Amino acid sequence: MPGRCIAAVIGGLVVLAIAVEPVSAQQAVGQPAATPQAGADDRPPLPNRVNQLLPSWLRVRGEFRERAERVDAAGFTDGRDDAFFLSRVRLNATVTSTRLAATVQVQDSRVAGKTVGPTGAPFSATFDLRQAYADIGGARLVTLRLGRQELTLGDQRLVGPSNWTNVARTFDGARMTIASRAVQVDVFAASVVRILAGELDKSGNGNRLAGVQVAAGRLLPAATMETYAFYRRDRRLRPESGPLATLSQWTLGARLVGRAPAALDYNVEVATQAGSLGTDDVSAWAGHWVLRHSLAGAQAMHLTSEFNYASGDENPGDGERGTFDQLYQSGHDKHGLADQVGWRNIRHVRLGFDLTPVRATPLSVNWHSYWLVEKADGLYSGSGALLARVPGGASSARVGQELDVQITHPLTPQLALAAGYAHLFPGAFLKQATPGHSYRSVFGMVTYVFLADK
Repeated sequence: MPGRCIAAVIGGLVVLAIAVEPVSAQQAVGQPAATPQAGADDRPPLPNRVNQLLPSWLRVRGEFRERAERVDAAGFTDGRDDAFFLSRVRLNATVTSTRLAATVQVQDSRVAGKTVGPTGAPFSATFDLRQAYADIGGARLVTLRLGRQELTLGDQRLVGPSNWTNVARTFDGARMTIASRAVQVDVFAASVVRILAGELDKSGNGNRLAGVQVAAGRLLPAATMETYAFYRRDRRLRPESGPLATLSQWTLGARLVGRAPAALDYNVEVATQAGSLGTDDVSAWAGHWVLRHSLAGAQAMHLTSEFNYASGDENPGDGERGTFDQLYQSGHDKHGLADQVGWRNIRHVRLGFDLTPVRATPLSVNWHSYWLVEKADGLYSGSGALLARVPGGASSARVGQELDVQITHPLTPQLALAAGYAHLFPGAFLKQATPGHSYRSVFGMVTYVFLADK
């Protein structure tokens, strides 16, 4: 009932926002247009002008997101179909002064109609404190952020908030940013926040993430290079043999993104991991390579080719963990829109294109092809969880292929629509490890920003 009430209130705001659109946008055919006041067409709807009434040191923002999803053959099992709604409301307030700013964000996430699988996090988490942090430093060279916050580093392939999920991810910790025109250095220490039903969300429980990232934009022409070192500690994890143990793991890597001649863009990232889990040694690596070509024309078309690799575990009983750990990745659409494949034990090829056939309406089409790296290991989902494995090892490494179509369109700066479809065709591995039926998913989503201009 509370979720329906919230949806009804925000739905009313959406209707009000559309109702107060400039007259020129709603002018009936054959009716003379009224002469607008200067600048009237550029103003946001009435509820989004609340910051104009507040003192300059206080800013508020609200966001409502509603997504309808349908999944056919969950777990690659025929008839295991589901259709549900995901609702999320966020409210932000920020207070600023010359050298200090404080932000608080609360969130309420709900799921309705879901009948297959869990309905808790990351699908739902009732009203709770999502972010609460202070920024010290203002426009100075050094800024320190303390408190509950999102961590977004690089391309979010290892550390990100995972905002596609209905609950999303935050950390309790500290982050120091040292920024100049040529170099930015980020140093952080944090603990991921656990979503707890019926009580305030908490961090801790033995998990720790710390690291440093250096981004330099002038070492190479038209390119930015990032290098990083992340340390992850977590306890009570299962090694290959023996009792539960503590993970102590380093991830070292680099990313290079930039432009090349012949209208080409590139994005390359390579990471390696070492450490231990109890008596097990950690030895893993992963890579990401993208080349994109921009075509001339009004439709702004791009052709993209991509290859991803993440090592797997060759022998589950040799005391060496070879499966790459994707850490706290923002995993949605990193390896396909269906989110059935993660950056672990995978070889992944993507070919696709995107264009804008109608103004401000980008459309993308992608074809993915997947293989396991090690047949003794399994397939991991976009969240990094084990999805399928054949005990004793699979007879084939062929996972399958996937077709994705996705489109977005902003109706106004405050109101945006998105939709997508994914179809994963199972290969020999999935047919051996699961019932082997094709997995399909479709979604439609609306995002409305209220109390702010965008």
